[in-house]
Amino acid sequence: MSYPLVKPKFYFSLIRNIVNFLKAPQNQPDLEKSAKLKSYETIGLFILKMVFLIPVVLFFALVYDPENIQSDSMADRFSPIALLLIGAFILPLVEEIAFRLSLIFKPLYFSLSSSAMMYYILSKAVFQTKISAVDESFVLRVALALSFGGLLFLVLNISRVKEYMTNLWNSQFPIIFYCSSFVFAWMHISKYELIWLNVLLLPILTLPQLFSAIIYGYTRVYFGFRYPLILHFTTNTIAILMSFLPLSDLI
Repeated sequence: MSYPLVKPKFYFSLIRNIVNFLKAPQNQPDLEKSAKLKSYETIGLFILKMVFLIPVVLFFALVYDPENIQSDSMADRFSPIALLLIGAFILPLVEEIAFRLSLIFKPLYFSLSSSAMMYYILSKAVFQTKISAVDESFVLRVALALSFGGLLFLVLNISRVKEYMTNLWNSQFPIIFYCSSFVFAWMHISKYELIWLNVLLLPILTLPQLFSAIIYGYTRVYFGFRYPLILHFTTNTIAILMSFLPLSDLI
């Protein structure tokens, strides 16, 4: 299968696979495909996402372009190198652990995901600070989140609890996958000012993140955790590097 990325049939096959997965999501890894083919398909899905996002980009360019207050805030608080490190690697790692790692259920995976989610909750709801803020509450937020995950890990390793959660994951995986995808997408509304127009346009404003969540979730389940992680790293790196270019507001 040489150079599949230049073959239209390859992309139609990927679309069919994604559609079939969305009809009935299953948490069963694909053990037959080689690492090379998984890499090709991951790159192909990334290309498809870019193509499908063209209408969204045109909407932002021609109809409504809300200010991204999150990126402006991070650019003010961090140097370019720190911004690249945090925005392209650390935050995507935390997001992938929170939303994708435990799509395949294991006590360790679920505990790590829960720790990451607890860090989000503590930062936003309790301490009312930014996820990326290294302030006086940072160590406490991290310690509380890790303690919560550690306690949960002990509970989940009780045989009856582990069996129950495994059965629940297998039987309710479609709901788990959809909830994970939509929560991941919709939480990115925090990138914009919370006015009624932005709230009403939530499905459109967060459509790029929803596409990403679907692709990241699909590759995590079938190919393994490193594939969505690399995709997320790559996506954020490209976006941040483009923001450094002259006239980046026009891109």
